[in-house]
Amino acid sequence: GEQIDRVVGMESRGFIFGVPLAMELGCGFVPLRKPGKLPRKILSREYALEYGNATLEVHAEDIQPGERILIVDDLLATGGTARAAAELVEEAGATVLAMLFVIELIGLDGRGQLGQRRVHSLLPLPAGEE
Repeated sequence: GEQIDRVVGMESRGFIFGVPLAMELGCGFVPLRKPGKLPRKILSREYALEYGNATLEVHAEDIQPGERILIVDDLLATGGTARAAAELVEEAGATVLAMLFVIELIGLDGRGQLGQRRVHSLLPLPAGEE
């Protein structure tokens, strides 16, 4: 397969799955955090949620141009957080090789929000009825 330079996980359950995966792959792990938690220079990306806006941040030096990144999180629903994560990685000059999710809620178009990026989920489930 393709060489992965870093695994990126979104706060906070992305850390639970991303860290052991990075260890198994023998590469580094980079956390994407909520605002105000990182002490050094950051890159940030604001995105829309159903109930407002949110922001993801990463230390500017933690993702280098040309690196190949695997993004990991627990859930793909509407895709807003995942898209913001991918855009943040790409803004840093790296390439998103693939995005992995434990659960994907089918019917919320999360996958559609991610464009042509490679997306994999372990457990696709129908989204609940309103």
